[in-house]
Amino acid sequence: MREAELGALERAHVERVRERIAAEIDAAGGWLAFDRYMEIALYAPGLGYYSAGAHKLGPGGDFTTAPEVSRLFGGCVARQCAEILAALGRGSILEIGAGSGRLAADILSRLDVLGCLPERYFVLEISADLRERQRRHIAGAAPHLARRVEWLDAPPDVAFDGVVLANEVLDALPVTRFRWHPPGGQEGCEEMGVAREGMGFRWAPRAGSDALAAECARLAEAGGGREAGGGREAGGGWEAGYTSEYCERLTAWTAAVTESHCAGLALWIDYGLPRRHYYFPERHDGTLICHYLKRAIADPFVAPGLMDITAWVDFTRLAEACAACGYTLAGYTTQAHFLAGLSIDAEMQHLAAEDPSRFARLANEARTLMLPGEMGERFKAMAWLRGMDSPLPAFQVQDLRHTL
Repeated sequence: MREAELGALERAHVERVRERIAAEIDAAGGWLAFDRYMEIALYAPGLGYYSAGAHKLGPGGDFTTAPEVSRLFGGCVARQCAEILAALGRGSILEIGAGSGRLAADILSRLDVLGCLPERYFVLEISADLRERQRRHIAGAAPHLARRVEWLDAPPDVAFDGVVLANEVLDALPVTRFRWHPPGGQEGCEEMGVAREGMGFRWAPRAGSDALAAECARLAEAGGGREAGGGREAGGGWEAGYTSEYCERLTAWTAAVTESHCAGLALWIDYGLPRRHYYFPERHDGTLICHYLKRAIADPFVAPGLMDITAWVDFTRLAEACAACGYTLAGYTTQAHFLAGLSIDAEMQHLAAEDPSRFARLANEARTLMLPGEMGERFKAMAWLRGMDSPLPAFQVQDLRHTL
């Protein structure tokens, strides 16, 4: 994407975001950590990608999430929520970053049919723009259930039981970017930050801290290696200049959003990999990518505030974060097997209501959600339990916990 392709209003918005970032770079002495750049570009009030008014989701947006693909997704997730709420005999749902509001509406509508509505459906949403869109969608799609929804600026400050849910949220948490050189190399481990370049920005490496070097050594040990017996051996393997990222904030973020969750399920769904696959030597430039009008863009500096910026989830790091919060790992699998375990075929029958043409349309949507070349394998689902022990049907078809 070239800036010349943008309209006048879009260029003006990008310029405002650049001015904000440039001011922070100047205040920091000419160098800004990339995770802070990413935080401003995505979340700065009135400026960031998720905080401004750009159309982001759905057919005309920058990307399409599973709930936008089909109601089948929300119906299946609702089935798992229903089992948890029934086992607890009570409970609420906390959805973190509810996007367009479609998933919330679909879950509530299906739980209503199942006779297992939550006491409250909390939506943790920091974007005023997205919050208003969510209100409108839920009011239109499930008006009789809208009163159960409560929007929050921060995690609940009162204890609750039930389900914590995040779908395609973790990939947008700001990440630290690094460039690796083997021990003894002249430059060592570098942190990739941001500096000004004319009216725009560029990558600016600087010597990494001892903490960064230790973290990079840990990731290199986990992810590097050679093929052995059909699998990967851990231990080294990165070449000089290997570049990637990690989400240093994930542990604190996980603790914050689950602090008030007393008993129930924490369910995370996103695209990503276990650590030993994430940091393969062949993935020498990491997973950082931007999206604009469904176009993948490698350069995060092209149009800050107008592009989504994401990185794959290191599910091993997420597992470490959840374990530190006192949860017990209950399941980890691909999205395809997650949906199969929740009887997506039964959801198709329910939504089709004996209409063959509608069933055929739902079958096509299911393929998008489940095929390996679509969303089926790239997206993973991970479940954690706290204060209860209950089998989870979503994770009975395939168990990938050993890969973490």
